[in-house]
Amino acid sequence: MTALPNQKQRVLSGMRPTGALHLGHYHGVLKNWIKLQHEYECFFFVADWHALTTEYEDPRIIEQSVWEMVIDWLSVGVNPGSATLFIQSRVPEHAELHLLLSMITPLGWLERVPSFKDQQEKLREKDLATYGFLGYPLLQSADILTYKAGLVPVGEDQVSHVELTREVARRFNYLYGREPGFEAKVEAAIKKMGKKNAKLYQELRRRFQEQGDDEALHTARALLDDQQNISLGDRERLFGYLEGGGRIILPEPDSLLTPAPKMPGLDGQKMSKSYHNTISLREDPDEVEKKLRTMPTDPARVRRTDPGDPEKCPVWKLHQVYSDDEVREWVQQGCTSAGIGCLECKGPVIDAIRTELAPIHERAMEYQEDTGLVRKIITEGCDKARDTARQTLQEVRQAMGLEYR
Repeated sequence: MTALPNQKQRVLSGMRPTGALHLGHYHGVLKNWIKLQHEYECFFFVADWHALTTEYEDPRIIEQSVWEMVIDWLSVGVNPGSATLFIQSRVPEHAELHLLLSMITPLGWLERVPSFKDQQEKLREKDLATYGFLGYPLLQSADILTYKAGLVPVGEDQVSHVELTREVARRFNYLYGREPGFEAKVEAAIKKMGKKNAKLYQELRRRFQEQGDDEALHTARALLDDQQNISLGDRERLFGYLEGGGRIILPEPDSLLTPAPKMPGLDGQKMSKSYHNTISLREDPDEVEKKLRTMPTDPARVRRTDPGDPEKCPVWKLHQVYSDDEVREWVQQGCTSAGIGCLECKGPVIDAIRTELAPIHERAMEYQEDTGLVRKIITEGCDKARDTARQTLQEVRQAMGLEYR
C-alpha cells in the first residue's frame, strides 16, 4: 500500500530545539523548507518531545531554544502564510498516536533502526537506556502519520526512519483496515461512482491484480482522486481494495531526499554544535569575521611564501559553498603558487557570509521586538495542526474500536 494521491501534496518536517541554529541548519534544512513551502502543503514543527529524549536531565536548553528557533525560521524566510508552524507538545494527538502505535510495533523494529546504536555511541556521556530514546523513531512515525504526510524531507541517514513509518502504517492497515462489512461497503462505494467510472475502476483493478500493470494502478488512483460523489472513507476503502487489501487508514509516506550539501564547519568537518565549529545565524558580524580569520588553513603554509594545497584547507570547502568559478580559480592559482596569503583567501568568504547573514539579522531583530506576533503565529499554527490531527485520531480510534458510544 502507498500514500493516497492527495496526501502526496503534504509534507511534514521538524527540528529539535537544542541550541542556536547555525549555517549548517540553514543550508541543510531551512533553504529546502523555503522551497517546499511554495510547492506543497507543509507542516513544520518544533520537536520539543524529541529533544527530551536526549536532554531530559536538563530541559532548560529546550525551553530557551523553542522561541529562538521559531524566530530563526521566520527570519530566514519560512512563511506562516505558506506553511503551518507549530510546537509538537501542543498537539497531544502526537503522543496518543505514538501510544496506540506502540501496541502493534514489534520491539525488534525499533532496535534495528541504525541511528539507535549510532546515537548511543556518539552520546556516550548521556544515559540513553530509556524507553523514550528507544521509542523516538516510533514517535517520529506518529508525527508523520498524524498528518497523513505523503512526503518527508530527509537526508540519506534518515531514510530508515521513513521506512519504519511505512512498515508501521502497513501493519496498522493490515490489522484494522478490514472493517466489518468491508466488501459490502466497497461495492456500495463503487456504485456511487456511476456506471461508466465503476466499470473503468473494476477493469483497472483487474489489470493491476492479474497482470501487475502499474500504469493501471496509477490511472485508477487518479480516477478515485477525481470522484466527487464518494466520501473520504469510501475513497480510502477503494484505494485499499485496488491493491487487494483493506481500507487505507494511515497512508505510507515516501522519503523526499534533500539535495543539501554538508555545510563545512570552521575546522573542515561537518558544521555541528558537537564539534564547536559553527557560525550561528545571528552571530555578531565582528565575531563572524574573527572566527573566519582565525580558522585553520593548510598546515603546509607555515610562511606567506610557502605554496599550499586547497584540498587540504578547510577554507577551500567554504569557497565551494560561497564562491563562484572565477573566485575559486583565483584561490586555486594563488594558493598553489603562494601568490596570495591565507587572509586574502578568506576575504571573499568573510564578505559572502556577512552578506548572507545581514538580512537574517535585520528580520530577527524585528521579531525579537514583537514576541507577541511570534507567539500568535505559533498559536494559530498549533490550532490548525491540531484540527488535522484530531481528524486522524478519530479515524484511528474508530478503526481500533476505541470510540465508545
